[in-house]
Amino acid sequence: MTRSKAVNRTIRPLVKPQSLHVSVLESVKAYIDESDLPPGSQLPPENDLAQQLGVSRNSVREAVKALESVGILETRRGIGIFVSDFSFAPLLDNLAFGLRGRFADFEELLTIRRALEGALIGRTVEVIGADDIAELRAITGQMKARVDAGKSFLEEDRRFHRTLFRCQNNQLLLKLLDIFWQAFIKASDFINLENRDPVATWRDHHEIVEAVAKRDAETARERLDHHYHGISKIIAANKGGELTGGYHDHEDVS
Repeated sequence: MTRSKAVNRTIRPLVKPQSLHVSVLESVKAYIDESDLPPGSQLPPENDLAQQLGVSRNSVREAVKALESVGILETRRGIGIFVSDFSFAPLLDNLAFGLRGRFADFEELLTIRRALEGALIGRTVEVIGADDIAELRAITGQMKARVDAGKSFLEEDRRFHRTLFRCQNNQLLLKLLDIFWQAFIKASDFINLENRDPVATWRDHHEIVEAVAKRDAETARERLDHHYHGISKIIAANKGGELTGGYHDHEDVS
């Protein structure tokens, strides 16, 4: 090799090794997975885990805390470490926190919810019963009363969407709807989501119910999509504005 070729050749950068507690974390996750441990299963004590892994107890403790933060493990004081029941709570907390002022992420979340509800409204039209339709009408009546009184109808909005889809008996869907809802509410601490036309929002919900009652899936889907188009306009209007630090009286983001 000539000197010029040697000088021109670049040196490949070093790959930074992952921190020790991350390696411990991955090992504990692999242990749970390979052992097929169900929720409620107790793990060996921290000292035993440290000895088996050949690391300090502090490294194990850091890994356990990290796994607790994402809902994989739970520590019961004085008892031990256990595999947790699955929960959306850690996802929800991280999602809402991560939405602070990030309009692109906020819009993407809305796009996912819009697509999800639009795709599933046809199933609701097929299976919804008279009791649920009556409850939806009662909820939209409460919305209108609050609009007339100059008040927001956030809780009614949340109940509306849960009631609209609960007839499908899909618990995962209802949990996802709650995640979307609460993420929007928490994000309103950072993004101005004031609804400047609550009457139009109420009307969207009213027309969705009436289309569902008529078993008209296409119209229900169109009105639902129109509803989310309105929310998109609210978000777009805030892209160039200031972020808010509080909660607005006429917000209805569901």
